[in-house]
Amino acid sequence: MSGAYTRELVEQLMPAVWDRDAARGMTNPTAPDPDMPRAKPNPKQSNTLYAHLADIHTAWHSAPLTLAERHALFFRYALDLPHTAIGVALGIRRQSATERIDSGIGRIVACLNGE
Repeated sequence: MSGAYTRELVEQLMPAVWDRDAARGMTNPTAPDPDMPRAKPNPKQSNTLYAHLADIHTAWHSAPLTLAERHALFFRYALDLPHTAIGVALGIRRQSATERIDSGIGRIVACLNGE
């Protein structure tokens, strides 16, 4: 796993853990705007989206997530439920669902960054 992963990038990548087609709608966050002039590509700075997708799958399986965090992350990113609905589904308060999601994302970011 490589690079400095941020919470925002991990949250963008999470749906791809369960939905192979999720990557079709993703854009490379480091790519220039489409209306910018094109320069000769540098292979060392090529598209990292596929590497990020492989890393997020690996992190889902190897990050030290609790079962409660895994459930909350699944409801949020696989089923795209809002935090309130996740709380209802898990029988917890909305705030507790939010905390589980936040801590789970934090653990995945730490895992991806080698912490």
